[in-house]
Amino acid sequence: QAYAEAQGHKIERAEYTINNQLDDILEKIYCQKPDVLIFSCYIWNIEYVRELAAEFHIRTAQVEQTVALIDEGNTIPFIARYRKEVTGGLSDVVLRDLDERLKYLRNLEERKEEVLRLIEEQGKLTEELKAEIEKAEVLQRVEDLYKPFKQKKATRASKAKEKGLEPLAMILYAQQLTDGVPEDAAAPFVDPEKEVHTPQEALAGACDIIAEMIADDPEITQDVRDKTLAIATLVTEAVDPEEKTVYEMYYDRAEALAKIPNHRVLAINRGEKEKFLTVKLEAPEDRILGYLRKQIMVRENPQTSEFLEKVIEDSYRRLIAPAVEREIRNALTEQAEDGAIQVFGKNLEQLLMQPPIAGQVVLGWDPAFRTGCKLAVVDATGKVLDTTVIYPTAPTNEKKIQAAKEKLKEWIRKYHITLFSVGNGTASRESEQVIVELFHEIPEKVQYVIVNEAGASVYSASKLATEEFPNFDVGQRSAASIARRIQDPLAELVKIEPKSIGVGQYQHDMKQARLDEALGGVVEDCVNAVGVDVNTASYSLLSYISGINLASAKNIVKYREENGEFAYRAQLLKVPRIGAKAYEQAAGFLRVPGGREILDNTGVHPESYEATEKLLSLFGYTREDVREGNLKELRGKVTKAGSAKVCEQLGIGLPTLNDIL
Repeated sequence: QAYAEAQGHKIERAEYTINNQLDDILEKIYCQKPDVLIFSCYIWNIEYVRELAAEFHIRTAQVEQTVALIDEGNTIPFIARYRKEVTGGLSDVVLRDLDERLKYLRNLEERKEEVLRLIEEQGKLTEELKAEIEKAEVLQRVEDLYKPFKQKKATRASKAKEKGLEPLAMILYAQQLTDGVPEDAAAPFVDPEKEVHTPQEALAGACDIIAEMIADDPEITQDVRDKTLAIATLVTEAVDPEEKTVYEMYYDRAEALAKIPNHRVLAINRGEKEKFLTVKLEAPEDRILGYLRKQIMVRENPQTSEFLEKVIEDSYRRLIAPAVEREIRNALTEQAEDGAIQVFGKNLEQLLMQPPIAGQVVLGWDPAFRTGCKLAVVDATGKVLDTTVIYPTAPTNEKKIQAAKEKLKEWIRKYHITLFSVGNGTASRESEQVIVELFHEIPEKVQYVIVNEAGASVYSASKLATEEFPNFDVGQRSAASIARRIQDPLAELVKIEPKSIGVGQYQHDMKQARLDEALGGVVEDCVNAVGVDVNTASYSLLSYISGINLASAKNIVKYREENGEFAYRAQLLKVPRIGAKAYEQAAGFLRVPGGREILDNTGVHPESYEATEKLLSLFGYTREDVREGNLKELRGKVTKAGSAKVCEQLGIGLPTLNDIL
């Protein structure tokens, strides 16, 4: 306490946070001898530990150690793969969710501090309000509590206050009028100099002030929001009922908010954006107004009841209902987007992780009608050998079809093509028919497969494609991409923005930053799960490797071009902008086939090389056995010797031993 107070820190939060763990935490703090910044950060982390542990159903130690790893700048793939002992084996999915939740909680804490400061600067911060803000668990609650103190643009209420009508409003709101009518109470506030000419004008100003007070009450706002969510319906109508569109099922529809599925929320949003639909929330107004009367008109007062009823109706219809509708629709959209992004992520993962078809010479076929089918033949390594355009699909004639078949027969013999990769776009089925006829006319055994060509046109017009194929037109690049994506889907598809690959219906309607972050995380996990050849990977593929950004990925490719192939992993440290931390994060995911160190072509991290050498030696193996693949019996020998005993001898944990094996 003395240490924190000497640095000018308030100790109330530390006392509340540490609670009964004080002795244990202080012991750690004094052993580490940190400066005050570390002391503060440690206390903040403790705040989140219990909440995150309960939310993710994991031990507090797992959360504490995982947060420490994230704060040290480690990437999620690195933590998931090479720090299993520390995290207790948390998967990359759980780690990403935990990281996202941690950011939310920290943003929540920062917003609380900011709101407390802003209210305190106004001199209006009470102990009760401070306690309410500090115990808020969601940002919406913090914003509700801050709303009465938020600096607003000029409103009807603020203008009425400038006219000196706030005292009148407080008399009427407190129902303190004991005799007479509201007009009698308003008479003393008539002041032509302040543009209040009649008692009715004074009452109108008081009405505006009270209406805003009701709308700014955080408890009332929350209750109305909850009631609306529970009982309101989302109503959609056509802008032009006679117009035929894809939104006709929503032309006259009402659906309970509590039951509307995510995909319909996104469809309705798009219809509204395209101006085919009008959308509104319908809540049972009588029930909500009845609730508001009970909350506000706490005593019977005939003198003010009629006036307050009108004020309550005005507050709800003009201020509360529109604000609640905006908040609920934003929340519905956010929830729908989160659900859709999860689906997109699963679809994208399945697409990226399709097994590659290796060792085949592939003909990429980008089908079309009028402009002809663009072809590109690539060898087993993905190198483009030749390109052309043929015209076997309508509008055409038998002569052009025969010419196309002759060209294909020539290529099959010349390049020993074994597989056709045909895009599934326009003219795909017509192209397939020609290919089937061709295969009946040739002695060679060739197969074909229809592939999803989504994103091929986006890639072919991109800067990356221009750099990769500077002498090709967009059609040739597209055909090459279609061929390569069957050879190695992951390596080819990472060149395309995830949202352009065609993994969902509404990806272009969403917040693009959120979508890019989520889908980028899926790509990153897939790339790091597979690993990449540092000597052949494109910079777009390398940029998804843990610890490597786009700039350092381009530097790796440039270094490779200038100095030849990498001979060993540690050579990466010679690449500009790859320091010790970046190398630590990336090394285990990069492969160096045929390099000096055979372990550089495995998923074993350099930090575990020494343990791996001991493991090999312990069971009578050498590095040559690794190179030749003579380790089939190693796992059985380890099991027989006892995994725990082997871990003790090697000085590593069981997860690391299993990963090495």
